Amino acid sequence: MSSPPNFSWSCRVYWEDTDAGGVVYYANYLKFMERCRTEWLRNMGIDQRRLRAERSIQFAVVDVTVAFRKPAFLDDEITVTAELRRLAGATIEFAQSIRRGDLELIDAGVRVACLDAVNLKPCAIPKDLFMEWRNEQ
Repeated sequence: MSSPPNFSWSCRVYWEDTDAGGVVYYANYLKFMERCRTEWLRNMGIDQRRLRAERSIQFAVVDVTVAFRKPAFLDDEITVTAELRRLAGATIEFAQSIRRGDLELIDAGVRVACLDAVNLKPCAIPKDLFMEWRNEQ
């Protein structure tokens, strides 16, 4: 079994991401992490619109733990990472971080659930998605 893919995505901090002092507003770190996970899927050829339209499934965050280590500021270039930690049943667990160069700004754990797109109830992740990284119990 190959190792699960670790992914990184870089972006710049804009005015819209900051408070009046030019410091990234805390909730926007969640947006950066969401975008990284989306790009992780896209990088593996998984189109979320097609999953919803053709298989009637979607993903939703169900749990997040965040340690805010240092702030990011206006115009910083940051790197957001997503590391697959566990994949089983209806959930995917990620370790995520946000860095500015070598400095860790955010350390987070995110649990995502696969949902039936019609009733929004948890459902098993299709076996063909992420086949080689499953951690079934």
